[in-house]
Amino acid sequence: MDAAKVEVVLMVLEAALSQIKWRLKPSSKKRLQTDILALCSRMRPCVMVDYGGKMPELQDHLCACISYCKKESEVFDLLNVMVIGDMVYLIQVQELRDFVTFSLDAESYVLLADLEHDPPKMITPTEKNDTAEQLLSAQKLFIAFLQNHEISEPSSVEGAPIQSLKFIDLSSFLEECQVTIPSLNGWLLGYPVIYLFSKDHIEDAIHNLSTKSLHIYQIFVGRANASGKGYVKEELLSFTVPVEMSMEGADEAWAKSFLKHMKEKWERCKEIWRSLDMEVTHCYPQAIAL
Repeated sequence: MDAAKVEVVLMVLEAALSQIKWRLKPSSKKRLQTDILALCSRMRPCVMVDYGGKMPELQDHLCACISYCKKESEVFDLLNVMVIGDMVYLIQVQELRDFVTFSLDAESYVLLADLEHDPPKMITPTEKNDTAEQLLSAQKLFIAFLQNHEISEPSSVEGAPIQSLKFIDLSSFLEECQVTIPSLNGWLLGYPVIYLFSKDHIEDAIHNLSTKSLHIYQIFVGRANASGKGYVKEELLSFTVPVEMSMEGADEAWAKSFLKHMKEKWERCKEIWRSLDMEVTHCYPQAIAL
């Protein structure tokens, strides 16, 4: 994906929002633009959409939006909507397939923060842990599903009617395992530290996280202004880690490995994103919803 296609993406997205009459707040619209560009440029395999409305209307709007975009440009061919319970995601199907397979071998920077105990403990995916084994089983089931999932061909014929998007519904998948949505999210969204706890320990996890100071890790990218002069700083993704588990902040070994990984992806699309940096800020204990 080159810089010229960025304008195509933004123009088609703008037309889609108008066509389906999806009125977004400016901040939500900007977030949607950034997320879709991140997916199309393969900077991210999956984004969680927690803006622009509530389910099921949010799912309907996303499906209608992506259906329109697929009809108008092949740039959107590999984008789809995925639903797990009451959570909705936008995914780049091929990138997600590649990522979930790669992530099981990415032990150099992927760690698990066990929130079932106080204080929380950082463990590796290979350490003996029942909840970690449940997460691994869920990951393998997810990979098997993606490998067998067929991508429906979009209608790119001018004037053809907008077809209903065949979104991916994995709600039943979640019911069959003990893995919680936050743990699954940490993995799917590509975080280097995944909060780990089972459905039987949700209250413990909330308490253990709410009583801890957190480091907020943010990856920022710079996207060129429409005028071509300068760039706008935008958040690509963010995640938190308890301070006591990340005392060195950005100098943690896993944080350096993660930033290196993101910059390797950024090298492929410098024409779109002019810069990529990590910032770490401190957050005092506060009520956490998981």
